[in-house]
Amino acid sequence: MSEKFRTLRDMASLGARHQRTRATLYGVIAAALVGAGHSAEARITQFQITSQTAAFGGMSFGAVGPYETIIGRASGEVDPNDPLNAVITDVQLAPRNARGMVEYSMDVVVTKPVDLSKGNGTILHDVPNRGAIRSPEMNIGGAANNLGDGFLENQGFTLVDNGWEGDLTTGLRITLPVARNADGSVITGRVRSEYIVTSPTSTQDLTRPPAYEAVSTSNADATLTRRVHQHDPKEAIPNSQFAFADCSVTPFPGVPSTTKVCLNGGFDTNHIYELVYTAKNPTVMGLGFAATRDLVSFLRYGSAGVTNPLAGGVQNAITYGSSQSGRWIRTSIQLGFNQDEAHRLVFEGAIPHKASNRGAFNVRFAQPTRLSGTQHTEAQYPGAESPSTWAPSFDPLSGISGGVLDRCRASNTCPKIIHTNTDTEYSQAMMSLNTTDLFGKRDVAIPPEVRIYELSGTMHGGGDPTQLPGFVPSTPVNCQLPTNPNAFIPAQRALLVALRQWIVNGTQPPPSMISRISVGSLAPVSQVNFPYVPATSFTLAGVTNVKNVLYRGPLFNTADISGVMDEPPVVRGTYYTLLPQVDADGNPIDGLRNIYVQVPMGTYTGWNVRKAGFSEGDSCDLTGGYIPFFRTQAQRIAAGDPRLSLAERYPTHADYVAKVTAAANSLVAQRLLLPQDAALAISQANAAVVP
Repeated sequence: MSEKFRTLRDMASLGARHQRTRATLYGVIAAALVGAGHSAEARITQFQITSQTAAFGGMSFGAVGPYETIIGRASGEVDPNDPLNAVITDVQLAPRNARGMVEYSMDVVVTKPVDLSKGNGTILHDVPNRGAIRSPEMNIGGAANNLGDGFLENQGFTLVDNGWEGDLTTGLRITLPVARNADGSVITGRVRSEYIVTSPTSTQDLTRPPAYEAVSTSNADATLTRRVHQHDPKEAIPNSQFAFADCSVTPFPGVPSTTKVCLNGGFDTNHIYELVYTAKNPTVMGLGFAATRDLVSFLRYGSAGVTNPLAGGVQNAITYGSSQSGRWIRTSIQLGFNQDEAHRLVFEGAIPHKASNRGAFNVRFAQPTRLSGTQHTEAQYPGAESPSTWAPSFDPLSGISGGVLDRCRASNTCPKIIHTNTDTEYSQAMMSLNTTDLFGKRDVAIPPEVRIYELSGTMHGGGDPTQLPGFVPSTPVNCQLPTNPNAFIPAQRALLVALRQWIVNGTQPPPSMISRISVGSLAPVSQVNFPYVPATSFTLAGVTNVKNVLYRGPLFNTADISGVMDEPPVVRGTYYTLLPQVDADGNPIDGLRNIYVQVPMGTYTGWNVRKAGFSEGDSCDLTGGYIPFFRTQAQRIAAGDPRLSLAERYPTHADYVAKVTAAANSLVAQRLLLPQDAALAISQANAAVVP
């Protein structure tokens, strides 16, 4: 096996046992490109297998049997003149081959049953997050080797991952073309980068490596500003005090570089820095949507002259994306990429997880790794633009009318959607605007092909489901509170099973479970009844993000988050975002309330608070917080804590276990928790020290 793919396997976290297994098959499955004429259809033209090895040391998974892992490289081409590809920014300015097509190539990893007939016939396509495979998170206990309890394998899924993001140097990658002006000259444009550090440093990459190069090492037309809080006025740093240079070894002004910026005195932890500069050579980043579409279409339907490793073995497909990659799924659906160029359905199901916004994946000089904004970080990057709702709605502030499903409804290619979000998405990513009008006055309808679940009391990263109740995680270096330990993975597993049942046999999943205005469980920040908790310093408004109406210039398509952006954007208004209402403990009263929330050990928040020296009082971005209950009444009274102690809630250990058992059984009955995960929760309750 080549070192390239051994490294790739490491970065994609395919597990140590995979790495020790030598390839049993090396070869190239190549296309004899059919005909000499111009093809009218995008296609995978080559699928090169680099290794095909036994997965998980040859372990067998019940009736499904053993798995194998195929690592390879897929090459393809798209027709830039096809209307389905016309939404790709700069595709008309990409270089073309002799057939007039635009080419790409990408890393692919397929982990499948050796005997596909013993699998469940479903592709679970995992959209990598910044190059990393995320679906193994559903295997409880699988952090070290991606196997854990083997949930996905025992279910019989065929797992498919591919590179789609063209600005990576590690993980699953894709090679995308660089756009040029029609006359062949270099394209330049303004690029904005925001820098926030947790330890002082002298030098930053202009953008994520490989960075968009500055047109020269002169910073004459660049600006660098700093501010403590996101909405503070920006303080200009004199151009004499920063340079396009690397100062990591040589002190300021450093070694000249067109890919790095150096600040005299360094970047500190208490400021947000913003650089605007002129860059060159934009990647046609939106081509990643078409490449993914065409890969999955190929694996399902085949491509003339190319041998398909899944031929005849799969009947349907689900795409799963977490955080950045969940926003990528929402963007892909909105842009119409769930139908291939033969107008066939690509995915029957989609799980955009932790993804209340879309993303800037299809703009000139795209930076896909950027957040769509938290209260403190990258708040003005694209992603939160309307439409936010799945069904059509009207945004009176931007004038945009429509919904995320408009294009797929017009072509009858919408997937069935399980949309899951944590409390972090409400406080940091304006999740309420997915289900309310833009003034926060009324709920809006959820389409019949969509279910939305608020994973109440959980944070963006989620907790570890193997930890016992009462476990208190460490406190991040820049935050005031310990990290929220509440795990959403058990709910995710149950909802994945429900989605597949919906696709395969039409069994409706549980109804949407979210906070709503109509029942008083979704409220303005000022009306959220969060309890006073001693020894903490914050305001709920101070850690809550708001959505602004941003003008990005005449060449930017706001509704599609596509085109060319002016930098920096201009604020032209503010929307009304709401938060889930909480009970006397500070935990949400609505949504999908898991065992931790129904039988709590403390307060579980989707937000955390920055400490002194790190823009104190702002949000800790995507990190949630945990405020444990005191163990006894005397302790909590002495501390001035109004929340009942553990001993007041659970007089005996048996009482606590009984409450956990009742909550677990109720969730199983609602198909919101799998029986094996209920059994795990009950066994953990028995082992926990409560009260």
